[in-house]
Amino acid sequence: MKLLFVADPLDTFKTYKDSTFAMMREAARRGHALVACEPHHLVWLRDGRVTARGARHITLTGDSHDWFKVEATADLALADADAVLMRKDPPFDPEFFYATHLLGQAEREGARVFNKPSALREHPEKLAILEFPQFIAPTLVTRAPAEIRAFHAEHRDIILKPLDGMGGMGIFRVKDDGLNLGAIIETLNKDGAQTVMVQRFIPAIAEGDKRILVIGGKPVPWCLARIPQGGEVRGNLAAGGKGVARKLSARDFEIAETLGPILAARGLLLVGLDVIGDHLTEINVTSPTCFREITDQSGLDVAALFIDALEGALA
Repeated sequence: MKLLFVADPLDTFKTYKDSTFAMMREAARRGHALVACEPHHLVWLRDGRVTARGARHITLTGDSHDWFKVEATADLALADADAVLMRKDPPFDPEFFYATHLLGQAEREGARVFNKPSALREHPEKLAILEFPQFIAPTLVTRAPAEIRAFHAEHRDIILKPLDGMGGMGIFRVKDDGLNLGAIIETLNKDGAQTVMVQRFIPAIAEGDKRILVIGGKPVPWCLARIPQGGEVRGNLAAGGKGVARKLSARDFEIAETLGPILAARGLLLVGLDVIGDHLTEINVTSPTCFREITDQSGLDVAALFIDALEGALA
């Protein structure tokens, strides 16, 4: 099969931990052809098809630094690939949004896109949890500073975060004393111009913010617990968290097995659920990661599970 990866620039990949690279390596091992482009290479012209201009047909070298070789550069209509994998990392900014519309047009022309572009748009990674209130901690979404202050008055220890953040960016904790709550509201809320998510603080963050992968609607039986370090409240690896692979708990399975089939039916082949303690905190659909860390520590080949699911979806 010919697989087109729409991703960040290849020379920015940290292959020792990159999940997209893990997918590519497993696909190449099975004899699939690899093609790569970036979102800005996508073009549509009337009477034509959505095309990746100058798509790079690559092979993997096995070298940890110069890890790919460009065998050819040529335009590729997305419908002529067997599968298109949207692996552009967040943020989900206007350009990402526009790319999903081009990918949606490519679908109308016959392309098979994973994750489904409309599902990417319909599942903003922080707000998607609102559909499943039975699994989330007390949560508020608002643009009103007074609402935030009332939520803090009720719950006393809270987390505030922007809806467009990634990697732990812009996350604040305000304890019972309310220290700096006003300044934090001003920073995130921008005088009522920007919506904020507020959640009751979950003490179980000390045991890790668990990334649970769901592939083809089924939970991977190991997760990666990202444990805050050095007084941080954030467990994100990008914020210095320590990643420890663990087997899923009964509650983890309950959450993943409830959401998995629902999300898969909407065209989400790969999902990353974030769970702290017993509570779902995010549903990641744009470019879920942690393949390499889970595989390296558990021995479970997550990339093989993903390519199995991709091949099954294309059969």
